[in-house]
Amino acid sequence: MIKRARKHIGIHAGAFLVACGALLIAGAIPADNSAGGDAATRDKIVRFVRAKFGVPDSTKLTADPLEPSPNPDFLKTTITSDDGKQKRANQALVSKDHRYLILGNIYAVGSNPQSEMIQRVREQFKIPAGTNITASPARASSYPNLLATTFTVDDGKQKQTQEFYLTKDNHFFVLGTIFSLAADPKREALSTLNTVNQPSHGSVSAPVTVVEFGDLQCPTCARLHEFLEKDLLPKYGNKVRVVYKEFPLAAIHDWTLTATVANQCAYQINPETYVPLRSMIFKNQTSFTAANVRDLVINYGEQVGLDRLRLAACIDSKASLPRIEENFREGQAVGVQSTPTSFINGKMIVGMPSDDLFKAVDEALRAGK
Repeated sequence: MIKRARKHIGIHAGAFLVACGALLIAGAIPADNSAGGDAATRDKIVRFVRAKFGVPDSTKLTADPLEPSPNPDFLKTTITSDDGKQKRANQALVSKDHRYLILGNIYAVGSNPQSEMIQRVREQFKIPAGTNITASPARASSYPNLLATTFTVDDGKQKQTQEFYLTKDNHFFVLGTIFSLAADPKREALSTLNTVNQPSHGSVSAPVTVVEFGDLQCPTCARLHEFLEKDLLPKYGNKVRVVYKEFPLAAIHDWTLTATVANQCAYQINPETYVPLRSMIFKNQTSFTAANVRDLVINYGEQVGLDRLRLAACIDSKASLPRIEENFREGQAVGVQSTPTSFINGKMIVGMPSDDLFKAVDEALRAGK
């Protein structure tokens, strides 16, 4: 779970975001390297990673004792996850103030930091030589001892941007995403996730809200959708509401974006048709190809009550794409790495562990009493 082997995949091919190990960036609080401080910091890291990335309670998660690293500003540790079937170990660096967590890598840079950073980005994300990469001048950031640099990737058809960091002494490039260990991931998710004017199933007054980020071409998403429809919602009735969010992995799935545009078009034309169309797409997932997706979704749309001409026009104009891009950005903001990922009253659940989903709903219901 914790090994960052997967990369974020953008709506468009070529998106680049970080996917590696964990490290912490220095701040201004004096270090506490006593045995008690070491144990407390390790426990804090484990609890944060478990909450932020939906590592289930059934997976054992540990951090080794902190040790000196080659860089005097950092201590090193190894974070290990064990789900009973496989162990995964990630090297980590911890700043001596124990305040910030970054998922990514740190690289030493020489006399030309900008050029070296661009090369690192190109290598990390396997960006072709013909695709242009630029880096903005380093500027002050909200993080201690770090300067922010915006990288732009332009293949001549579309541009994508991502922010990375350079230490103020210009000696190290931080190719990663920063998290504050003081933050509460559950509370952050609740404050970030928008559940207004979104496709949903269930009562808006339900005490438990499940926000599900899915990809229509993802087989596990299809199983989760069936589970929500046939098991979870019937069990809890009006106590649970499901809000559907789009997270199409278009760089690895060839028809998902067109189908997602169609599904969101259905919501724009007639919100009551969104869930039935989504269900039909998932049930017939193996029938879709990049060549037939448009015709199939229009046919299925007509079967759930949509006017085929209006649906076709919406698909062809991509009128619903801004809603999808908004969902995708929201997913990135709350740490979605793969599909399906669900948030149950803010608690992240990755994949389709049915027992964990039932448990999270039960916990949320008890907490609301």
